[in-house]
Amino acid sequence: MKFSDLHLLAPLRDFDQTTKMIAKSSELGYSQVGVPLPPSFSQDAVERLRRLCGEFGLDFVTRLDLAPKSSGELLGGLRRFRRRFEVVSVLCGSKPVARQAAKDRRVDLLCFRAVEPRRRFFDWAEAELASKSSVALEIDLALFLGLEGFASVSLFSRLRREVATAKSYGVPVVLSSGAAEPLLLRKPQHYASLTFLFDMDVSLALEALSKNPMGIVERNRMKQSPDYVAPGVRIVRRSRRESP
Repeated sequence: MKFSDLHLLAPLRDFDQTTKMIAKSSELGYSQVGVPLPPSFSQDAVERLRRLCGEFGLDFVTRLDLAPKSSGELLGGLRRFRRRFEVVSVLCGSKPVARQAAKDRRVDLLCFRAVEPRRRFFDWAEAELASKSSVALEIDLALFLGLEGFASVSLFSRLRREVATAKSYGVPVVLSSGAAEPLLLRKPQHYASLTFLFDMDVSLALEALSKNPMGIVERNRMKQSPDYVAPGVRIVRRSRRESP
């Protein structure tokens, strides 16, 4: 089974540290990593990262993290940047943003990184919208590695409800590291075992670390292909125009 970490928070200004994180991801058994990039990131820098990942046997995925303050700001960001990235996630800091992101097919991942349950806005309404637009729920596992006491209990209780809601509505879940340093990285199997804390079945957790994220990347790469026409329709052979 191949594993993907779609949220490797590599410090792009520190190439040595970025190299360490990519090397560690490969060592831990990942086949694919997604690194959030700013829209201003140059194509030369993207190719440098792609070559670096290739040296460690990793498939590099370009990712954009949007953190809009309003639905309008989200729509503007999607119009400007969607086509430039293989994966687009939305950090949902409010209910209106969560609702808009959940129903927009240009969004791949819904992210809720707040620890406090009241600031996490994924419930049945977002799940119902996401189920119709193929948007997935992403859970950053580094979020709770350092939590203790009531904060951890409260977060796990909330995650339990979110995972159950996603399952009820057929919304795929993606488990990512969300790690900003090598010490926060873990093997995929280790992450999968941690999900018992919020009642996620291990088999579903493994899918959330492999099939689900890789499916998103494959789908979007297909859309970016010049042979893509529409969902389920693509050009399989082009006719050659004979020269006169």
